[in-house]
Amino acid sequence: MCGRFAIKVSSDVMAQMFEALPSNDLPTVPNYNVCPTDRIHVIRSDETSRRLVAMRWGFIPRWYKSPSDGPLLINARGETIAEKPAFRDAARTRRCIVPASGFYEWRKDDEGNRLPFHIHHADGGPLAFAAIWQNWGTDEGAMDTVAIITTGAGPGMRAVHHREPVTLASADWALWLGEAGHGASRLMRSAPEGALRAVRVGTEVNSNRASGSQLIDPIP
Repeated sequence: MCGRFAIKVSSDVMAQMFEALPSNDLPTVPNYNVCPTDRIHVIRSDETSRRLVAMRWGFIPRWYKSPSDGPLLINARGETIAEKPAFRDAARTRRCIVPASGFYEWRKDDEGNRLPFHIHHADGGPLAFAAIWQNWGTDEGAMDTVAIITTGAGPGMRAVHHREPVTLASADWALWLGEAGHGASRLMRSAPEGALRAVRVGTEVNSNRASGSQLIDPIP
């Protein structure tokens, strides 16, 4: 799964990297402790261009009467996304990408303590999470909402957790965004062996109120 992540690259760099037009209301970066319901950076594609926009992290199905009318859907399982009523339309027509510098996952030790890990690309570069989005609400209350897609953990994650976010190689961005025809379902797989690196970090990040670059510092 993916329940918290970090983003340290600037909005301008994200826009250049994805060749996207940036909106004017993007969240402040860097943010080393992005939490559910936060506004996050998202790349989506329309008929003419890519856009870098802000969305609420927490997908709201259109039948919810309020954002808290049901479970908080921050993740969508890739194995069942085409079948779930909440996600299937978005999986076909509203796919997007969430940029990140890394994400956090926790593993319990023998005493039941939650030990945090920061998982990042082995080469230090940014990650591109496969995601889906949904516009919810009407008039002034309308908002765009997003869920990150997960799959079974690959070799780089199994020692920490049994799930991981689907990460996209740059060559696959156009296919995932619907710009390069059909076949995006084949991209919902775990990262190749050696692509991700998990590093133990301090327990300060166990709090969703924690902030600062020290959250991703490895424990010596």
